[in-house]
Amino acid sequence: MSGWSQAGAQLLQRLPLQLRRRIVHLQRWLLWAALVVLVVAMLVLQLWLTGRYEASAVQDRIERDDANAAADMRAALGHNLQSLQALQAHAPDPLQWQVRAADLLELRRELVSITWRDAQLKLHMQVESPYRAPQRGADPPPSTEAPSAVAFACANALRQQSPSYADSYFQPMPGGLGEELLPVCLPQVEHGRVKGYVVAVYSLQSMLAELVERSLKQTRELSFTEVDGTRLAIVAAQRRGTRAFTAQQLLSLPGVTLVLRMDGWHQPPSVYPNVLTALVTVMSIALVSVVVVLVRDNRRRLHAERELGEALALRKAMENAQITGLRVRDLQGRITYVNPAFCAMVGYDEQELLGSSSPAVYWPPDRFEEYLQHHAELAAQGTAAPREGYEAQFERKDGTRFAVMIYEAPLLNTKGVQTGWMGAFVDISEQRRVEATSRLAQERLQATARLTAMGEMASLISHELNQPLAAISSYAHGSLNLLQSAGAAPLPAADRSDLDTGLQRIAEQAERAGRVIKSVHAFVRRRSQERSSVTAQALVDAVLPLIRLQAASGAVRLTIDIAPGLPPMLCDVTMVEQVLLNLARNAIQAMAESHAPQRELVLAVRLARGPGMRRWLQWAVRDTGPGIRDEVAAQLFTPLFTTRAEGMGLGLSLCRTVIEQHGGVLDFHARPGGGTAFVFTLPAQ
Repeated sequence: MSGWSQAGAQLLQRLPLQLRRRIVHLQRWLLWAALVVLVVAMLVLQLWLTGRYEASAVQDRIERDDANAAADMRAALGHNLQSLQALQAHAPDPLQWQVRAADLLELRRELVSITWRDAQLKLHMQVESPYRAPQRGADPPPSTEAPSAVAFACANALRQQSPSYADSYFQPMPGGLGEELLPVCLPQVEHGRVKGYVVAVYSLQSMLAELVERSLKQTRELSFTEVDGTRLAIVAAQRRGTRAFTAQQLLSLPGVTLVLRMDGWHQPPSVYPNVLTALVTVMSIALVSVVVVLVRDNRRRLHAERELGEALALRKAMENAQITGLRVRDLQGRITYVNPAFCAMVGYDEQELLGSSSPAVYWPPDRFEEYLQHHAELAAQGTAAPREGYEAQFERKDGTRFAVMIYEAPLLNTKGVQTGWMGAFVDISEQRRVEATSRLAQERLQATARLTAMGEMASLISHELNQPLAAISSYAHGSLNLLQSAGAAPLPAADRSDLDTGLQRIAEQAERAGRVIKSVHAFVRRRSQERSSVTAQALVDAVLPLIRLQAASGAVRLTIDIAPGLPPMLCDVTMVEQVLLNLARNAIQAMAESHAPQRELVLAVRLARGPGMRRWLQWAVRDTGPGIRDEVAAQLFTPLFTTRAEGMGLGLSLCRTVIEQHGGVLDFHARPGGGTAFVFTLPAQ
């Protein structure tokens, strides 16, 4: 049975949650329905048994009355036989016999007649009952033969040498009526010879009326019946009920057996026939009331359980969806609950963590003392412990360590008593890695920016100073040539030697300055040639943390829109990153300074076709700022031009230089809804 129960439980667990709830709800209602059916069946059975008990009691009483009536008849008939035998004592004369027979008939109303017949059953004397003589028909003459029933009774009596009865026979009466008569014959034997017979005839109707107690006749219906149920005589009382009860008793007489039937009527069984039944009924009603109360309470409990189940399901879903690890430990330090996020964080199963105590399996061995000390301090503070987070280090099951931020608070029950500690754990290892990466990227970009600014400045210096230096060199050489060709008024030899030396030095220094400037320019040119293959997504991901930090500080919403399936591009990754960072920074600062109500920065990348079907990646940096005024737009890419007091005026000029070195174009235009979009292109592979 246990195997079947486990299989059923496993099958139930595989069903959907809603279906499982319906099955459990149906099972509960089936149990209550079974209880109600059992209670109703018990009440019905109790009432039925009560009725059966009462009917059985009535039936027993009728059977007992019927047996008593048969015993009374048997005793009365036996007494009559003794009286009939006394009629023949001491050979009485006929007159004395008749007197004594008449007295007996006057005392025994159930007797119809007493006759004295000779050995051949010839009628010798006959005495009729004074109570019935006027109602009977004419008697046969004395010479008439005895009825067959009398003859049969006398034959049996002679054979048995004792009184004998015969089957009853019907005696017609005037008016079409009649009655059943029962003969009994007593043989008169003297010295072994039959001298005659005393025959007495009973009326079955009178036997019922005279030989049965009056109380029974008033409440019962008495009758003599044949074996097939035919009524021979009946004494009926007034019916006092609707349900009939019948009892039959055999009245065994010498030579014949009569069936004495007694019928009684009774009201339907009372609801409360006795105190015990009433008490059981009251208890049953109380039980039904308790069941009703339990059903109402069960409905409320089911409603509360359903709400609790929904709340638990919601809590479970929230716990499973959380990325924050949750852990509960009791006051002794044993873990009593962990959520899936915590198990995934430390790499241990729930069964491995539940019940474990300090030091925990995920604590680094070198931190045991520190963490135990911290737990002791929390336990000492109790419910007054501050709910502040602290950083710690855990060790996964595979041995790797990671940083976590821990927030612990006292766990209180419904009575406000502390039962343990609730802890929330946030894995900050990725955050620390991103912060370190961001710092490195920031430092790298700042260094790159400085180097790029220096390179740009060197390029600008080279561009601006190239012509003056060239002019100086030309003038110096020209002056030298003029001096050498002057002949009208020659200078003194010493002065001319000094002039020559000075002019030569000017030329040498000018040429040297040109070589230095060309060297710096060549350095910048070589730096821009270090290119590698990179995808647009990877390029954006590299600068996205810095852009997000700047956007968050300026309350700007950042949107990245990169078309799928873009080809990679060959570029100087560091320089292009600097371009994206400069353009994004300029856009964020422009929106922050204008106090725009809606601040959104969009970084979009699309594939474009250029001349000769060459593929380009078109980059766009769009903002919702105030836009660029016309007088500023004319000088926007001019080196050292800026509208901000802290700016150097080299950012956009540097960006255009980098893009142009890659063969692309950097430009800008105003957006229809307000703001500016900077667009540049880079060649795709």
